[in-house]
Amino acid sequence: MGTEPVSLEDGVQAGEGFLQIRQLAKRFDGAQGVEPVLAVDQVSLSIRKGEIFALLGSSGCGKSTLLRMLAGFEKPTSGAVILNGIDIASFPPYERPINMMFQSYALFPHLSVWDNIAFGLKREGMPRAQIDARVDEMLTLVQLGELAKRKPHQLSGGQQQRVALARSLAKKPQLLLLDEPLGALDKKLRQQTQFELMHIIESVGVTCVMVTHDQEEAMTMASRIAVMSRGRVLQVGTPKEIYEFPNCRFVADFIGNINLFEGRLTVDEADRCEVTTDQGVVSVGHGISGKLDMPLAVAVRPEKIQVAKAKPVLHRNLFSGTVREIAYFGSYSTYIVEMSHGQRVKITATNATRGDGGRALGGVDAGTITWGDAVFFWWDDTAPVTLTQ
Repeated sequence: MGTEPVSLEDGVQAGEGFLQIRQLAKRFDGAQGVEPVLAVDQVSLSIRKGEIFALLGSSGCGKSTLLRMLAGFEKPTSGAVILNGIDIASFPPYERPINMMFQSYALFPHLSVWDNIAFGLKREGMPRAQIDARVDEMLTLVQLGELAKRKPHQLSGGQQQRVALARSLAKKPQLLLLDEPLGALDKKLRQQTQFELMHIIESVGVTCVMVTHDQEEAMTMASRIAVMSRGRVLQVGTPKEIYEFPNCRFVADFIGNINLFEGRLTVDEADRCEVTTDQGVVSVGHGISGKLDMPLAVAVRPEKIQVAKAKPVLHRNLFSGTVREIAYFGSYSTYIVEMSHGQRVKITATNATRGDGGRALGGVDAGTITWGDAVFFWWDDTAPVTLTQ
């Protein structure tokens, strides 16, 4: 499969992805009496040159196995990996113009920062003057010039991460692979480093594929995301597309928080539809060209729901319940409202004022709502997403 290899510098055809993954599969044969495991199941992706692309999913979904096949550490059972027009699926790792940065960073503890970055260049036999120039360029890029003589144990976690990135970029790979690149950092440092790492990669212009189970990390750093489950890609899109327009229940539930209302399609017109649920009728501001009485789920994000103790003047998507839980997170508060049928709905409200006040919703201060209160909640008909699977 794929194009006959001529050289790794040959360009891709117009309109094709710089990295093309075609029907890639990996099956691990189990021990005697154990069923084989299909870790990656017929995955096809097209990744543009210079793009930061994220493989997102929970543990065991196949994302790391897919990344290892791109690196050459795992041999595909079938399929093609085409980089810059060449099928490299059968190439050993050392013949691929690819570098991989591991979660552990894998820095040599006995070498200085400078020597860690220079290690791969020395192995290639690059002249000393070129090595010096390239290492200095990388140290400037990651802003670690003053720490060049230090050993890894003398650096913070964020600094070690930047050294590992500099070493990965020093050989000017055509493709950079990141395996949980920020997983070893604490939450605050991870959030800060996301932007640093993204800006460094974008400034170099290298094509990057990263693996992560952290949805915030994927949505911050990647231009596009592939959500994976059980070896398959369920949806590919920009962070906004994945979040606002999930194509199935799994993606809707995996990315962010979601409220799901199960029901059946009872009205379907060109500009609107209605789904009748046990909790009431949900009005959606678009048609779906479906079949009446077909089962549907309606998904609504918590931040798109408004809540108040006073009943607003509304005729659509207005529901009621009792506040069972409240959690204060500083910038926002979360309310868990239990409906009469027992379903619990999560609602988030921005804390836009100091003290006891919260976001004013429908003329009511959300900060005055407390445990046990009877409340009304509602959303605009553009907020819901209908899901058939």
